[in-house]
Amino acid sequence: MTVKAVVLTGFGINCDNETHRAFCRAGADASRVHLNDLIEHLELLDQAHILAIPGGFSFGDHIASGKVLANRLRHKLGGPLERFVAGGKLVIGICNGFQVMVKMGLLPLFDGAFTQEVTLAWNNTCRFENRWVHLGTAPDTACVWLKDIEQLPLPVRHGEGKFIARDGAVLQRLLDNHQVALRYIRPDGTAAAGEFPYNPNGAADDIAGICDPSGRIFGLMPHPEGFQDRENHPEWTRLPLQAEGAGLQVFRNAVEFARKEL
Repeated sequence: MTVKAVVLTGFGINCDNETHRAFCRAGADASRVHLNDLIEHLELLDQAHILAIPGGFSFGDHIASGKVLANRLRHKLGGPLERFVAGGKLVIGICNGFQVMVKMGLLPLFDGAFTQEVTLAWNNTCRFENRWVHLGTAPDTACVWLKDIEQLPLPVRHGEGKFIARDGAVLQRLLDNHQVALRYIRPDGTAAAGEFPYNPNGAADDIAGICDPSGRIFGLMPHPEGFQDRENHPEWTRLPLQAEGAGLQVFRNAVEFARKEL
């Protein structure tokens, strides 16, 4: 079976080429599709198994990061996206894509309705953070994108990455539903405990990524497409890294899941 992935582009999205390449290397038939073309040709979405909303600065981050693109997707593609999700298909939002997903309510998707329950706010440092971080997969996560991944070094590049739940009840529901997917950790694997730079933005409970209850819809602030080859890592000449970057496994997991289940 050929797994088809649509990688959204246009209006300030700027990590689409890397994301497209990651899906191709993972074995998908991936296409970069401009937002306007996706709105005009809904069959492109209907025929796909995976949708990716990459990182960047969509619509210049006016109002707030991802807010304008979130509104555009919600009002122009809300129905088709609901069908896409209901069909058991997969979605990933990376960095700006994660910001888009939470602001349009595509995550955490508690009850199958697009309702905003969480947000991504300004980093505690009040500046753009461009650095590598260590990530740990929540041991009980439902996220299919993180199968067999325990720890993951990835780059972050964001000014608004501080994960905040609407209230304590929402955070507890995420935990109870096993929807917390990734947390920031220290190099030795212990919790970042909110401490900079291990937690680069002050995210609640060190949360770097969440998924929907099914584990198929995944959003994260770090960039897995930014670690496809060992040479991407800033310490590749010092560390005994595999030739393939660890971030590529995230995409391989999704493609393999789609091939088996869809």
